[in-house]
Amino acid sequence: MVIVDNENDRKTIKEGMEILEELKIPFDIRIISGMENLDLVDELIDFSERKEIDVIIVFNRISTHLPGIFASKTIIPVIGVVLPNKNIQTVDSLFSIIQMPEGIPVACMSYGKAGIKNAALFAAEIISRKEPNLKEKLKQIKNNFI
Repeated sequence: MVIVDNENDRKTIKEGMEILEELKIPFDIRIISGMENLDLVDELIDFSERKEIDVIIVFNRISTHLPGIFASKTIIPVIGVVLPNKNIQTVDSLFSIIQMPEGIPVACMSYGKAGIKNAALFAAEIISRKEPNLKEKLKQIKNNFI
């Protein structure tokens, strides 16, 4: 499950989603604005748990609290990625993910383009624990970055 906080971010996260596609990892992209009713978060978590989704990636530009909200409501691993935003300082956005309270873990990736790709790779690593066929292809892709 991949979450973005606005439609335009589909283009921004494209390179990370290409990694998941190359690995043949299926995913849905859902758009949730942090200003909307958070009942949608509960619905997506319920859906994710019923479908046994292995990981949730939350890309946020404006709704910096979304990774934490997802993580507080499920035991599915949550990866948070801050996207560039000219209106909010990057460090403030990062702090919203890395300063999670005890008991609500969120994996925080690097900022921007590197974080987008690393989130896809980290999600693939989590999934590869249950999918042995994925491991070799994932190793090849990671070696391309070295």
